[in-house]
Amino acid sequence: MTKEFAVPPVIFPSGGNPSTTGNINQRRVPTAPFQPNRPASSAIPFMSFDIGSATTASYGGSMNTAASSGVGGSASFDDEEPLLDELGIHPDQIWKKTKSILNPFRINPTVHQDSDLSGPIVLYLAFGLFQLLAGKLQFGVILGWIVVSSIFLYVVFNMLAGRNGNLDLHTCTSVVGYCMLPVVILAALSLFLPQGGAVRFAVSAVFVLWATRVSTNLMVSLADGGEEHRGLIAYACFLIYTLFSLLVIF
Repeated sequence: MTKEFAVPPVIFPSGGNPSTTGNINQRRVPTAPFQPNRPASSAIPFMSFDIGSATTASYGGSMNTAASSGVGGSASFDDEEPLLDELGIHPDQIWKKTKSILNPFRINPTVHQDSDLSGPIVLYLAFGLFQLLAGKLQFGVILGWIVVSSIFLYVVFNMLAGRNGNLDLHTCTSVVGYCMLPVVILAALSLFLPQGGAVRFAVSAVFVLWATRVSTNLMVSLADGGEEHRGLIAYACFLIYTLFSLLVIF
């Protein structure tokens, strides 16, 4: 059984036979897309034909700005202080203070009136380094003992001097640190001395007395009210540097 399908008729636009030649010749001419009118002079560089000149102008302006800023920056850098001076580190003063410790019989306390902690930190690191070369890792112990020793000497001096005592903790820490120089030298010499024996103890005693004498003289000279208690201050200094020498001996 066959089914019949209803096919709709085909209607051409021309209303006639699609194979006629008249319909082939009648074609629509495509129209150009819409183009806005371009202004004669535009303030935007990419809307005009002066792109090269605009780029050159902007590049030259940036170069001139960079050059002017560079000149101003160099002038400002020349006027600045050195970095070490801004950090409060003065190598010449550190060297003068270190040299004043080398002679225990002729001490110049005037160079220690301006206290600092840069030189003591260098001596602490040197002491810890020599101890490390001897197989002893004691950086934390040295730092802790320095803090305790400085506070101990500060309290003892001000208790002895009473109201006349004007020793501050910063000056006390600076003096204790610079007077560690004999102990640092002892730590360096101990690398070449035999372990134990009377020689090691005798050399250690000499350097401890050296550090005690220098520290006592500086404490009495830099602060008021300590001359009459020189013996007790010397005893406190002796205990401090004996404690550090024990780190070297043992």
